[in-house]
Amino acid sequence: MTDWVPDELGDGYQRRTIPLGEDPDGEGLVEATLVRRAPGKTYDAAVLYVHGFSDYFFQKELADFFAERGFAFYALDLRKCGRSRREGQTGHYVSDLALYDAELDEALSIIRDETGDKPVVLSAHSTGGLILPLWLDRLNARPGGTTGAGVVGLVLNSPWFDLQGKPWMRSVGTAAIAVAARIRPKSFMKLPHTDAYGTSLHSSAHGEWDFNTVFKPLEGFPVSYGWLTAIRRGHAELHKGLDVGVPSLVLRSTKTRFAAKYSAEVDDADAVLDVKQIARWAGCLGDHVSVVPIDGARHDVFISKDGPRKAAYAAVDGWLRTTRLIPA
Repeated sequence: MTDWVPDELGDGYQRRTIPLGEDPDGEGLVEATLVRRAPGKTYDAAVLYVHGFSDYFFQKELADFFAERGFAFYALDLRKCGRSRREGQTGHYVSDLALYDAELDEALSIIRDETGDKPVVLSAHSTGGLILPLWLDRLNARPGGTTGAGVVGLVLNSPWFDLQGKPWMRSVGTAAIAVAARIRPKSFMKLPHTDAYGTSLHSSAHGEWDFNTVFKPLEGFPVSYGWLTAIRRGHAELHKGLDVGVPSLVLRSTKTRFAAKYSAEVDDADAVLDVKQIARWAGCLGDHVSVVPIDGARHDVFISKDGPRKAAYAAVDGWLRTTRLIPA
């Protein structure tokens, strides 16, 4: 384990490496990176945030929001993602989403040690919103369950609960992808090029956000057969029903707008996932699930335009108070 060092986000942010040993997928030594908003006071609880595909943690406003409400803030760049990717590694590639349990377990342990075993709320976006519930379901099956491990709530921001696109992609298409994954798992699928969502965000194009485009390319990372097969197995597990063991909040946009190139319509819709699928499968998390549609939100509701973004934060604030994770 390494010490905390300054992070590229600048003053007030630090990171440490979590070594994970040899990659089960054969790409050398792998590691994850835990980022924290440097502690400035005593906190009552903590938050651990997990990013999505073609993404990493850069949303300082999200960290500030939780810190203002008494939470120590941490974020995890998963193996081969963002700060954690090393030369020669296939970006974001895993053959099984359960491999992420190693860094999630270790990150939770570090946070609990640093915060004096304070309760932890988990938060995730997109693919992270699939990874975390699957991990929590397995964690909840261990002695003591999720709450025994110190986790008290889950906030999901446009979680990836099913494969978007035409219905055949979720049946024969998924089967064909699985066959290809057995033969050439790290080969990339030929998908239509799009940079609509990425350019809607970045300040160099049509957006107002600055982020590292090596870690988060405007056109996204290519999708491999093996990785998408792991995702589809995760979807199938979710659809059978999970028990994450804690109250959950699911945020999503009210509409989807897929596009190859940017237009203003991309700014107030989810340009990545089908929001109807998020609504359909949210109940599979278990009991006590609250779903809040945010009108005008982007795929990442916390980097939407000002109005929808404020509405998303207000929804989280209200949920934290209703569930008594912060004082009403």
